[in-house]
Amino acid sequence: MITHLLSKSTFVRGCQCHKSLYLNKYHRELKDDVSEMLQLVFDTGQNVGELAQDLFPGGEYGTFPGEIPSYESVKRTNQLIDAGVEVIYEATFLFDEVIVAMDILVKGKKGWEAYEVKSSTSVSETYIKDASIQSYVIKGSGFSLNDISIIHINKQYVKRGAIDVNQLFIIESVYDSAMQNQDWVRINIKEFKKVLKQDQIPDIQIGPHCSDPYECDFTGHCWQHVPDNSVFSYKGLTGKRKWELFDNGYITIDDIPADQSLNNTEQLVVDCEKNNVEYIDKDAIRSFVNQLKYPLYYLDFETLFMVTIPIYDNSRPFQQIPFQYSLHIQQVPGEKVEHKEFLAEASRETDPRTEFINKLIADIGNTGSIVTYNASFEMGKLKDIKEAFPHYSNSIDAINARVVDQMAPFRARHFYKPEMKGSYSIKKVLPALVPELSYEGMPIADGGAASAAFLKLLDETDQDVITKTRKALLEYCELDTWAMVKIQDVLNKT
Repeated sequence: MITHLLSKSTFVRGCQCHKSLYLNKYHRELKDDVSEMLQLVFDTGQNVGELAQDLFPGGEYGTFPGEIPSYESVKRTNQLIDAGVEVIYEATFLFDEVIVAMDILVKGKKGWEAYEVKSSTSVSETYIKDASIQSYVIKGSGFSLNDISIIHINKQYVKRGAIDVNQLFIIESVYDSAMQNQDWVRINIKEFKKVLKQDQIPDIQIGPHCSDPYECDFTGHCWQHVPDNSVFSYKGLTGKRKWELFDNGYITIDDIPADQSLNNTEQLVVDCEKNNVEYIDKDAIRSFVNQLKYPLYYLDFETLFMVTIPIYDNSRPFQQIPFQYSLHIQQVPGEKVEHKEFLAEASRETDPRTEFINKLIADIGNTGSIVTYNASFEMGKLKDIKEAFPHYSNSIDAINARVVDQMAPFRARHFYKPEMKGSYSIKKVLPALVPELSYEGMPIADGGAASAAFLKLLDETDQDVITKTRKALLEYCELDTWAMVKIQDVLNKT
């Protein structure tokens, strides 16, 4: 039986890193665990691919869903072509020890047209590389290829009723670019084969390629020698600056010599870390505190995101849909706070935004500052609701006019502690200012996990799972606003 060494995905992997290519072939046990968010990305891609088939209905499969492309898939594809089938899904070809499965292959008037489906809103260089290797293998297999295109998402599409695939998707030919890359493909295939026939793992050091164009799934293995307090753990340094320091042997902040040229933000982070001291601009903090008008409403949203195919009418691909909020209300400084919350019932039929905004308007009062952490997020989601439901415009404008961003003094470095590791994320600020509070160990501990959990609830039928998940969502969102209350207590006393 004819076998293969490479596939489309391993070819792209090889373009990123020879070591990753080799490890993926022979040491898959070293791979990082797939995160919940990454699995959501994979699942989304599969759903988009299946929906795109409606652009060319009635096809048959070269590689069946759930199968790994193999020589049997190649034979089946050839049989379908010989039988006159004009639309083939996962059409599989093998040439030069490379196997590829084309998402959609269509027999047009001038020859075969190939389509690669992507759950993104534009054509990237990586996608052109995909098309280049696929066209190389298809043409090398002896088939006439008239065109090859990327099918991607139209970010301007607004769902109204049933999904209109002709409006949801954009088809963009990349044939000319793919043809120009054919020699480059051939040279790289030859190089990658040499890599895979080596006896030892390629000696390649970590570098910017570890996350470009994708976060490598062997990071845990390749980065195990990098200490937890390395320059990479600090958000106050740019990615380029981190690599400059690391490549010059400055592994941790303590290693950075005094003669290094740093900007003001970088210097502050380095000085506080080296001397283990905090920095507080008391005048700036006092100015922030004095602008607040009581009662204070500490507000946080959770949203559905990474949703490529719109679920609800009047929503767009990738639009973040609010489904939950937590609200702590404080009438005067230091007084006991009242807590209110909302968590929509998970449903694909009922848009959560209407009940969400009605409940929020009722709970948020008419006066007093609305304290959020990263205000542009909450304000942006409210503006999206206003766009979808214009009759809420006046109420939403009134809410947004009262918003104050608690992140502002931390982003401006008016308050900085070494424990923040250069970050002004609430996940770092909270334990630095209020050590007894932490997100660690929570079933849901970040916005991505919250989004993924609610998305799963849309199709969940097990009542125990539903109850457990809703409890975890409520606890997580409540901690976000309680964290703001406790952070404000610290700022008030500064």
